[in-house]
This record gives sequence, C-alpha cells and structure tokens, in this order.
Amino acid sequence: MSYERYSPPVPSRPHWRERLPLYWTLIRGDRPIGWLLLLWPTWWGLWLAAGGVPPPWILFVFTAGVWLTRSAGCVVNDYADRWLDGSVERTRDRPLATGAVSGREALAVFLVLMLAAFALVLTLNRLTVWMSVVGLFLAASYPYLKRYTYLPQVYLGLAFGWAIPMGFAAVQGTVPPVAWVLYVANIFWATAYDTWYAMVDRDDDIRMGAKSTAILFGELDLVAQGVLYALAFAALALVGREAGLGTAYWTGLGLAALLVAWEFGIARYRDRAACFRAFLHNHWVGATIFAGIALDFALR
Repeated sequence: MSYERYSPPVPSRPHWRERLPLYWTLIRGDRPIGWLLLLWPTWWGLWLAAGGVPPPWILFVFTAGVWLTRSAGCVVNDYADRWLDGSVERTRDRPLATGAVSGREALAVFLVLMLAAFALVLTLNRLTVWMSVVGLFLAASYPYLKRYTYLPQVYLGLAFGWAIPMGFAAVQGTVPPVAWVLYVANIFWATAYDTWYAMVDRDDDIRMGAKSTAILFGELDLVAQGVLYALAFAALALVGREAGLGTAYWTGLGLAALLVAWEFGIARYRDRAACFRAFLHNHWVGATIFAGIALDFALR
C-alpha cells in the first residue's frame, strides 16, 4: 500500500476580470470629483488659448489625459500613503490599505495609465511633449510631500494645473504670460480646496505624523482660506482683463465667488462632514468659471 504525501491546496488567484472592480476603486473611478477638479482648469486654459472651442483632437487628448493622469495620481498617492491610510478613518478601506491590491499591482496599473496618457501626448507638438515630462514628475512626486513639508496642497496645485500651460503649448505652440497667470490662479484655488480636504483628516494626520496646510494654518485656517481664495480670484480677474473677456466671464466669476462664500458658511465650525462638502462643492466653482469663459467666446 503506497501513501502520497499530502499537500494543502493552493488557493487560486482571482481572475483579472474579478479584480477589475478593485482596480476601479483604486483609481477612484467611482469618485469623479478629482477628475472634475482637474478638468475645469484644463478647459479654462484650452478655451482661452483657442479663443473659443479648441481643435477637437486637442480637446480629446487633454480630456482623456486628465482622466488618465488623475487616475494614475490616485494610484501613486495610495502607494505612497499605504503606511498611513489604514490608520485614517476616511481611507482605511482603500484597496492598498486593506491588502486587496498589492503594491506591485498598483505600480503596474500606474505604469499602464501613464503610458496611455503619454501615447496621447505624443500626437501633439514637441513643446507639449517635453512639458508632459514635467507633468509626470509633478504627479508622481506629489504624494511624498506630506512626509516632509506642510505644503503638499500647494504642490497639488502645481501638479493639477500643469495642463494649463500645456494646453496653451498644444494650441498656440507657445506659453504666453496670461497662461502663467491662469496657472497661478489655479495653484491658489487648488491649495484652498485641498485645504478643506485636509481639514477632514487633520486629527488623524497629526496623530500619524503627516503634514498639511490644515495643520500649518491651525486656528487661522479659515482666515488663510479666505486669503487663498481672494488671491485666486484676483489672479482670475487679471486673466480676464489681459484676455479682454467680457460680461459673461465677469458674471461667472461673481457667481463663483458667491459659491465660495457658501462654502465658508457651511464649514465655519470645521465639522468634518461640512469641510468635505465644501471640498466637493469646488466642482461647481470650477464649472461656473468655465461656463463664463465658454459663454463669453460663444457670444462674440
């Protein structure tokens, strides 16, 4: 009678199709707010650069590129924060934090997304291609800033707004001064709305040793927010003047300022849920400013 040595069955790895929902969650496909916050300033720049509706292919490349790079940014952010997310109430269920997706898988997803975005950029002019390399560096390095500086939100503005000068480069073949003013406006705006976001996690970040503008500003956070939004609107006003924009733009800018005032109204007590609502609400701020730009050129 012969005996075979027993070996426990090795669990089979789930089929890649079964893992797609995990990857979708990893890239925040179920939460489009980040894509929209990146899309609106990209469209501001494209419409200003083109003096109206931009060429269809350029519009497609930048719109698809926004989705791809934002998704890639979410992946590398979770990869960098996997040491932190499991200890933060809002992020503890993310796929990398729970171990449902491995670090190697995440890096593979990031690489695929960035290669797809770069393939799109390669169809544009040389200046835009070279500028995309800077954009890649900004997107990949941003998540690590919260370990070393209290200003990761400013760096987010640098990364999220880089499509503005790139858009001018793609449409005009150059980046005029007004593009850089618009870029600065977006930096102030992104720093402000991401500070609302950081205020949600402030207690957890302090406990874990992470850094943010919300921690830096402390009790003066609402005052600092007011300054940031004021600087953003001042820069946008300068853009409107330099670009010769008319009534529709200024009306849109005024309505956007009222929307921001509403954010301060709901978040004045710094409640976590209210600060998160204020962050989400910036989608409407960006959309309103874009509507003013698009309508202004459409009425000419």
